[in-house]
Amino acid sequence: MNILIADDEGVIREGVKRTIQRAFPDYHVHLAASAEDAVQLMDSQPIDIVLTDILMPGIDGLEFMKMSRRKYPHAKWVVISAHSEFSYAQKAVRLGARDYLLKPIGKQRLVELMAQLADEAREESVVTREGEMLKTNLKYLREAVFQRVASGLDIGNLDVGPLMDRYPEFQLIMVRIEEAVKNVQLEHFIIENVLSELIDRHGEGFVVNFDRQSLLGLAQFKDERMKAELLGELQKHLSHYLKLPFHITSSDVIREFNRIPDEVRRLRQAPAAAVSERQEGGDKAIEVALQYLKAHYNEELSLEKVASVVFLNPIYFSQLFKQRTGQGYKDYVISLRIEQAKELLQQSGLKLAEIAERIGYADVRHFTQVFRRKMNVTPTEYRQQFLAER
Repeated sequence: MNILIADDEGVIREGVKRTIQRAFPDYHVHLAASAEDAVQLMDSQPIDIVLTDILMPGIDGLEFMKMSRRKYPHAKWVVISAHSEFSYAQKAVRLGARDYLLKPIGKQRLVELMAQLADEAREESVVTREGEMLKTNLKYLREAVFQRVASGLDIGNLDVGPLMDRYPEFQLIMVRIEEAVKNVQLEHFIIENVLSELIDRHGEGFVVNFDRQSLLGLAQFKDERMKAELLGELQKHLSHYLKLPFHITSSDVIREFNRIPDEVRRLRQAPAAAVSERQEGGDKAIEVALQYLKAHYNEELSLEKVASVVFLNPIYFSQLFKQRTGQGYKDYVISLRIEQAKELLQQSGLKLAEIAERIGYADVRHFTQVFRRKMNVTPTEYRQQFLAER
């Protein structure tokens, strides 16, 4: 039995591993500190049970589970969280989790759950597993053939007839990561799963990893409206999940397989417009975020919350925000609130507690500390100086 524990807290990972290995010495327990590590492990060996934390670097546990169901249909999932809100448990179960464990994890409950899930895994029909494996192997063979066709390479005696019969006309969609980085396995995993799910939803086809920077989808649509919807949703979802800049290009309808290599070369050369559109989109997103901050400066304004408002990944949003404003996100919010506080302090009828609350600080002491660090005087001293100068 192969078990994967994905949690960014080392104490939790090691504690869960010890508990499982003491109860089941024959089980193989693998550890991952992030979704990226988990993807690498699941790609390298079959995993029967996954225990994943909700909050992890990169993508959270629920998103990781949602994206992985297509690629690893036999894995049984258990979500670990410090949050007791029922909505988290509901979402976890809706996405396919078998159970939901709260930290600190009870040893007896963990052992009972592992025994139950292991029994279920063993009871699954060997025939069913072999059938699924055969189907998966055929899928990989088909995609490997298509990848060679798209690269203009010789396919020897392999017959592409069945592929041509199934897709008499189709379009190509390429997602290209714009920055060359050492390890893009998590990004490839995200793009492959998001694009595959959208192709299934709006038509039919498949996705292949073309090279380190690019993934290529073959899609057959009933009409152009379906393609437009897919491209819009793809841009939105990838902007939310990916940490790296990317752009999307697509072909017109193709009816001859021998045209594929030329079309792929055209898509890889990514016209400058595709990159500028991405930049313009980023600028518009930051402009919307700035307007949102001005309207909601007195509310809870975490980076993650505002990034979600403009459908961007928090890390990428943070980078864009600093490029656009010249300030880090946190410093910008503090400056915005302090400017509002200065205006309110000039109104002598307002108490410090009222001003702190109006600009988003529930604690007067915290407000005073932040104001002093920014202005080198306390709010009271600032008000006295203002009144003295009138």
